[in-house]
Amino acid sequence: MPNPIAYTNYIFACHITGVYDVNRNETLAADDISLCLPWIRSVEKAGLKAVLFHNNFSAATVNAYSCANLQFQQINYDVTFKPNVYRYKAYCDYLQQHVINIQNLFITDVADVVLLNNPFTQPLFINNVNCLFCGDEPVNLNNEWMQQHSAFLRPQIAGYAHFEQTFANNPLLNCGIVGGSIKVMQLFLQQLWHLHQTYNKNNTTVYTGDMGAFNYLVRTKYNHQLKHGAPINTVFKAYDTFNTTYWFRHK
Repeated sequence: MPNPIAYTNYIFACHITGVYDVNRNETLAADDISLCLPWIRSVEKAGLKAVLFHNNFSAATVNAYSCANLQFQQINYDVTFKPNVYRYKAYCDYLQQHVINIQNLFITDVADVVLLNNPFTQPLFINNVNCLFCGDEPVNLNNEWMQQHSAFLRPQIAGYAHFEQTFANNPLLNCGIVGGSIKVMQLFLQQLWHLHQTYNKNNTTVYTGDMGAFNYLVRTKYNHQLKHGAPINTVFKAYDTFNTTYWFRHK
């Protein structure tokens, strides 16, 4: 008989460099991995399998930081999409080839998120196999930043304004931490990338549309199976460096 498939839990992140980053107001140096190091070290410490997608790291950099649990995956970045949007294309392409070996998956930001505890061993995760888990922020969806962030998407997506009105007083969800079973995550990522392909290409505004599309999709399609906030993420921008019980720290 053939050997059974060895299913594995994974953490994905993406770091696109050499292009202007509207979130940081700068062009990140092509072969500078420094922003990723806290994330890399936290994943290594937890002993989890991880894939770091990138477009510009040199062979020397990849060789210096690769290890048994960390794989570097080079991608060809399409400049018609914002960097933090194009990551979903990279994830979808990778899953088309490797989904058979993945059981559960979290995708995170790489420059401001670190792993505090293995999420896949937590009872909340184990006992909710059909849920989507994500981070959140201590503000509601209806805030000035999100109003501006959604301006590019609002006139294009039918029902977007209705979504904003319906969930105005619900917590703002944050796409910097998203996870679940591979069954949930693969479909979710396909749907999210479809939104960006259809409605968020050639976005020349200073707002990426990433948070808008994410909140729209989660609230309209996954709200009934959603888990967010504590203990998944520390309070956003609280810089809770002493927390040892939550899953992820997000700034």
